[in-house]
Amino acid sequence: MKIPHILIVDDEPNIVMSLEFLMRKSQYSVSIARNGTEALEAISHTAFDVVLLDIMMPDVDGYEVCRQLRLRPDRANTKVIFLSAKSREADIAKGYEVGADLYMAKPFGTRQLMEKVRELVNA
Repeated sequence: MKIPHILIVDDEPNIVMSLEFLMRKSQYSVSIARNGTEALEAISHTAFDVVLLDIMMPDVDGYEVCRQLRLRPDRANTKVIFLSAKSREADIAKGYEVGADLYMAKPFGTRQLMEKVRELVNA
């Protein structure tokens, strides 16, 4: 069985570190993008199982990264979880509109996040 590959996209180093630790602890393979441009670059080279995606980033925002990802038929199986401090209903609705599989507002529970990642990886 192949090891699930997770892409973590966040411009906040502490969040990246804790998410990376969590994912590696669950035996997932992890890649990191520190902004939207890096995320799009990574997605163009690799088919990830799950992308953990922040919305507010300095260059290309998470919505746009998700939108671009959804335009690629070769990435149709990639699951997207938005992890964002933007927790207004409109923000969440927009997240699902651009193709998110799940939207979790920060701060989120790590146990809950791991359950969701596991569910999506095994879906």
